[in-house]
Amino acid sequence: MMKTILITGTSTGIGKATAKYFAERGWNVAATMRSPEKETELINYNNVFITRMDVQQPETIDRAVNEAIERFGQVNVLMNNAGYGAVGVFEAATEQQIHNQFDVNVFGLMRVTQAVLPHFRANQNGVIINISSQGGRITFPLTSLYHATKFAVEGFSESLSYELASQNIRVKLIEPGIVNTPWYSAAVCLNHEALSDYNRFTDLFNNQFEKFVQNNAHLQAPPEAVAETIYKAAMDESDQLRYPAGKDAEIILKKRAQLSDEEFKAYVKNQVLG
Repeated sequence: MMKTILITGTSTGIGKATAKYFAERGWNVAATMRSPEKETELINYNNVFITRMDVQQPETIDRAVNEAIERFGQVNVLMNNAGYGAVGVFEAATEQQIHNQFDVNVFGLMRVTQAVLPHFRANQNGVIINISSQGGRITFPLTSLYHATKFAVEGFSESLSYELASQNIRVKLIEPGIVNTPWYSAAVCLNHEALSDYNRFTDLFNNQFEKFVQNNAHLQAPPEAVAETIYKAAMDESDQLRYPAGKDAEIILKKRAQLSDEEFKAYVKNQVLG
C-alpha cells in the first residue's frame, strides 16, 4: 500500500517542494493550503490531493484530515509546515500581530497535530514532522516573535516525542537555515515609525544582515534540499529528533553547541551588526 503524507502550507516554498518530492517518489500526498483554487503546479500530479486548510480555522483542519483519510485510506506522515515570520522591533508589535504569529506557528501546528493523532493512535503508527528552523535554537535581531514561536515548537515537539513513543508514533524536527523561498516577501513587518530611537539600530542591522546573507549564499539550501532532509526524516525509524537542513544551519547550530551564551552572542553581533 502506498504511503501517504499530509502537508500543511503547500502553496509555496518548502511545503510545495516537499509535496513534489514525495509525489515523485511514489507517495500519496494530501497537499493543504488556504487557497487551493489558485494552485497550478501540484494539480499535475495524479497522486496529489489538494484541499483547503487554514490552521486558524479548526473546521477546515478536521475536514481536510478526514478527506485525506477517505481519499487514501490512511495517513502515515503529518508534516506541519504552515507558518510565517513577523519582522521588526518587538515594541512596535500590536496585540493582534503577536496573537496571529503564535496562532499560526504554534497553536495551528498543535490543532493539526491533535486532529491527526487519533488516526495515528488507532493505527499504532505514524510520524509527525514539525518544520522548525535554525531560529528555534538560535536568534537574530528583529525577529523575536518568530523565534519565540520556533522555540515553542522545539520544546513542544521534544516533550511530545516522549509520550507519543508509547503509541509507536515518532516526532521529528526539521531545522532549516536561510532558504531561497518567499519567506521575507510573506513576512509581516512591524511598523516602528513612531519609535525613532530604534532607527540607528535597525538601519545597521538591515545593512549588515543583507551582507551576511550574500556572503553565506553558497551555504544556503534550496527548498528541494530541505525536502530531501524531510524525506530522510520520514523514512528514519530511529529516535533522532532534530535534523538541521542546509550547511549554514549545520555550522551555526554547531557553534551554538560549542560556545557559551556570551560567546555566541558576540559571534552573532559580529556577523549581523558588525
